[in-house]
Amino acid sequence: MNAFAALADPTRLRIFELIAQGEKSVGEIVGRFSFKAPTISQHLKVLKQANLVQVRAEGQKRYYAVNQVELEHMQAWLNTMRKQWNTHLDALEHVLEDEKRKTKGSQ
Repeated sequence: MNAFAALADPTRLRIFELIAQGEKSVGEIVGRFSFKAPTISQHLKVLKQANLVQVRAEGQKRYYAVNQVELEHMQAWLNTMRKQWNTHLDALEHVLEDEKRKTKGSQ
């Protein structure tokens, strides 16, 4: 699953936002939700498979942190999309301005 699809789920997005505030143990994450631990674990598994979080083991505890490298990849992709859309929207703006001038000139 890609990162954007993983974050499309509202619960996973909330979990990710929580982890983005700083590394959290599974227990800390579970404590913030009304879901049972197995449900949260499934969401964490999806976030890990999407490479959005990293897991660190310390004894029996597991700590989750945001994978900054994946966030940088997402940001780069978003920047590319933003540039493409800005180029298209700028072109549309020029066409609309030309049409407006033509309409005013023919009146």
